[in-house]
Amino acid sequence: MVTGLYSHSACLSHDTGEGHPECADRLRVILARLEGEEFLYLDRREAPRATPAQISRVHPGAYVDQVMAAIPARGLNYVDGDTVVSPGSGEAALRAAGAVCAAVDAVMGGELRNAFCAVRPPGHHAEPDQAMGFCLFNNVAIGATHARDRWGIQRVAVVDFDVHHGNGTQAAFESDAGLFYASTHQMPLYPGTGAAGEHGVAGNIVNLPLRPYAGSSEFRAACERSLLPKLEQFAPELLIVSAGFDAHVADPLAQLQLTDQDYYWITEKLLQVASRTAQGRVVSALEGGYDLPALASATAAHVRALMLA
Repeated sequence: MVTGLYSHSACLSHDTGEGHPECADRLRVILARLEGEEFLYLDRREAPRATPAQISRVHPGAYVDQVMAAIPARGLNYVDGDTVVSPGSGEAALRAAGAVCAAVDAVMGGELRNAFCAVRPPGHHAEPDQAMGFCLFNNVAIGATHARDRWGIQRVAVVDFDVHHGNGTQAAFESDAGLFYASTHQMPLYPGTGAAGEHGVAGNIVNLPLRPYAGSSEFRAACERSLLPKLEQFAPELLIVSAGFDAHVADPLAQLQLTDQDYYWITEKLLQVASRTAQGRVVSALEGGYDLPALASATAAHVRALMLA
């Protein structure tokens, strides 16, 4: 089995306007980098649209209707101060969530060893009834709940190493003991959630806030001390990764100091846990990352580790 790569051209048609950090060039540089020779054996697949049933496991129908009604026929519309939609945004959001569900099916069904979803808009800030932080639908939460319902497994974990806390994923998971969410993120920083004392209904929420300018040693120590042991204790049957690369030292939106080697390292560590508890089943989805060269190189490191699992 090989590593899958899910994407769709519709994700390039989500236009956020001139100067917006969450732009289509983010996806272009990733896909260009993954055309390199070392990535020749990726199994490249087109992302389908998420179905209403898949989305409704996380987002009420009224909220989905609200998002779709906000999509303009032309020009741009602001869902909130920094979440922008354009005529192509609805299709892009459906394909982004659908990519994760399709990757879950391929990995759970034994077609792929693991998979990376190169999609946008990102999702981890989208709460069940609120779009925010560049996010419309919570792609990883939709994938996690789809996995349980479609495949009959009991425990799904999401690990999030984006520099921003995934408030939306935490909101979707915190009252469900069969879903686990762990996040490393800078604090203080948008969206202001993710304190270490937030534990969920059954200790199923693990937040590891890092001070501004923390680097490799602090990140790795937090993962070794808390995140990885608690993930293994939860024993997920499927692991989903919210793969944000904006904790990179070159990223302009925050101050953490991670490197490509850190992303390779944490991916390896997560794969090791998954090999012991989840038959190696891992699905990863793009979240943040706003310095284009750093985003391309860090994503390549992450995908390289997936391929070598």
